[in-house]
Amino acid sequence: MGIEHRHIEVFRAVMRSGSVTGAANLLYTSQPTVSRDLARLEQLLGFALFDRIRGRLQPNARALALYEEVQRSYLGLEQILATASSLREFAAGQISIVCVPAFSQSLLPAVCRRFMAQHPSVSISITPQESPLLEEWLSAQRHDIGLTEHDHPPVGTQLELILEADEVCVLPASHPLLSKKELLPADFADQAFVSLSVSDPYRIQLDDVFRAHGVIRRMVLETQSAASVCSLVREGLGLAIVNPLTALDYTRYGVQLRRFAVSIPFRVSLVCPEYRPSTPLVEHFAQALREEAAVFRHNLALALDGGQQKRFE
Repeated sequence: MGIEHRHIEVFRAVMRSGSVTGAANLLYTSQPTVSRDLARLEQLLGFALFDRIRGRLQPNARALALYEEVQRSYLGLEQILATASSLREFAAGQISIVCVPAFSQSLLPAVCRRFMAQHPSVSISITPQESPLLEEWLSAQRHDIGLTEHDHPPVGTQLELILEADEVCVLPASHPLLSKKELLPADFADQAFVSLSVSDPYRIQLDDVFRAHGVIRRMVLETQSAASVCSLVREGLGLAIVNPLTALDYTRYGVQLRRFAVSIPFRVSLVCPEYRPSTPLVEHFAQALREEAAVFRHNLALALDGGQQKRFE
């Protein structure tokens, strides 16, 4: 059709700025040049893109439809350029991680601090993702490292168990049940309870436990994340049972932890793609993860036992 990239640039600039004058400023050119290129584009397309109303350009339906497609193309190009810029700026190395959202909040910050103390020039990209997309992306070899709660490796990956601990009870400060070191299902009878959503796997397990013990909790609040659960508990709105990573984080805000008499395992597993090129940095990061898991186990035991010893940092 004879359409050149210049014609598309002019069209996009006019759509973005809303005028020929604005487009000329965006493109560092003159108004007559923009008008000429825009007229040439309409001629080559065989239809008008704008209505001329009182000297102003008004995009018609065809222009709006074409602009959507042009934007998709430019966004793709901009993503490519951003990736290239990132590779140039972080020539010293880069690690990409995909993980369950809770890990990005409660485990990885400390791991990154430990790792970057030894590798200050390395860039780290963290992408929180839920299952099953997390496993699909790992199988597709899209990331250097994955962190999952599952026991079985996704196809095309290797899995290493990094951390295993039970779900724990979280209580607001000064709650009467803090007199107990371990809470039984019966302790939750008629207690205000803050819960994860009905589709959450841990919520399903907990519901089965309380149902099996014939215990009825007073379900007062339901939310999507363990962090939100702990924030609500902190405000004295109820008790809860959540993963130990998030629970330990919230002890700094006054939330108290107790063991739950029924074991509900919580696991953190390191996943490495088998077919993605590996670097020594990946193993160094994995080692930082193992070391931070050991610190977490120590600090969790202290929190559950009343914090009589010194917490590790």
